[in-house]
Amino acid sequence: MPSSVIAHISYEASKKALTVVFNSGDVYVYQAVPEKIYKEFKAAISKGNYLNRKLKKLFQGKKISVD
Repeated sequence: MPSSVIAHISYEASKKALTVVFNSGDVYVYQAVPEKIYKEFKAAISKGNYLNRKLKKLFQGKKISVD
């Protein structure tokens, strides 16, 4: 999953929680995300573009701290 902005994405289907780890180290969790959106995001050629043009418009991300 090469991306200039995103290091890793993961999805917890039981909670419909999408986690995005940025190359900067910031981690955001998006709640109530349908699995279809996760699959589209995962398959997107440009993860950053998909994040900005679709995901952020439909869902509010919450920054979490990782120790």
